[in-house]
Amino acid sequence: MRWNKYRLKTTTQAEDFVSGVLMELGITGIQIEDNVQITQEEKEKQFIDYLADLPEDDGTAYISFYTEENSQDENDEALLNRLRERLKEANSFIPVGEGSIEKSATEDTDWVDNWKKYFKSFTVGKFFIKPTWETLDDTHKNMEMIEIDPGTAFGTGKHDTTQLCMKQLIRYVKTGDKVLDLGCGSGILSIVAKKLGAAAVSMTDIDPAAIRAAQENFAVNHISMNDVEIMEGNVLEDKNLQKKFAGRPYDIVVANILADVIIPIAGIVDRFLKPGGVFISSGIIYMKEDEVKEAIENNTKMNLIDIVKQGDWRSIIAEKKDV
Repeated sequence: MRWNKYRLKTTTQAEDFVSGVLMELGITGIQIEDNVQITQEEKEKQFIDYLADLPEDDGTAYISFYTEENSQDENDEALLNRLRERLKEANSFIPVGEGSIEKSATEDTDWVDNWKKYFKSFTVGKFFIKPTWETLDDTHKNMEMIEIDPGTAFGTGKHDTTQLCMKQLIRYVKTGDKVLDLGCGSGILSIVAKKLGAAAVSMTDIDPAAIRAAQENFAVNHISMNDVEIMEGNVLEDKNLQKKFAGRPYDIVVANILADVIIPIAGIVDRFLKPGGVFISSGIIYMKEDEVKEAIENNTKMNLIDIVKQGDWRSIIAEKKDV
């Protein structure tokens, strides 16, 4: 039998509370994953030989629950929405953590199999994203193709946060635009921007491995590095980077990072934008939506123009004022 598996990221403090909420919502079976250490007394009470201690407990817990795969999608979504509302309410008195919910499929069997079969090609708007080993079929031959291998640790584009950014780039990038990609990771958003006609792209990431991955992905997609610049650095701390970006203002700034990083970026992003330029942010879990929105609204040189949702994630779009 096949099941929909939902995996909720929360905290060890909230484990019991969240488990209780799930039971109230009709979920009778759950699985909890955490790194709470087992005491010597607990070990002695159990007839198990522990070969090693658990990794360090960072307070994170994952709670998984299941619905039948043939259940109605709208029923599952209603269940998830009720759960999200309960988590938002509870966050005022107990730290529930990130609250993101990932969906996958599973069977009543072990599926240890060739990992390649779990990454399939998919589409986002006009783009067809596929692993390098798949061939381009006739159905998608008239779409813009991007090749990304899931072997990279910096994203294939399949995550909701990346897709939200891709959709907004499709919406806002015009031929000849200059684009700044903060936290570029695999480089997929910059590849999208170039394919949409961006004349110049600047990319930055704090991880040197991401810089290499982005360069490799540009090569795989046969995109010239002319008018493409990749820099290692933290735009929040590196004054030289800030000065450099401010000296060549952009039409689009895109940041698919995390809400806690986007919040301080929102306070300075106007320096990197032309008047009328657009700031596309994502990586924002629904629990943090209001905080990011407030940070953007506190920047008097920016106007918030849209909030787009996909699953548990948000993309918040703002525009630099003309005056």
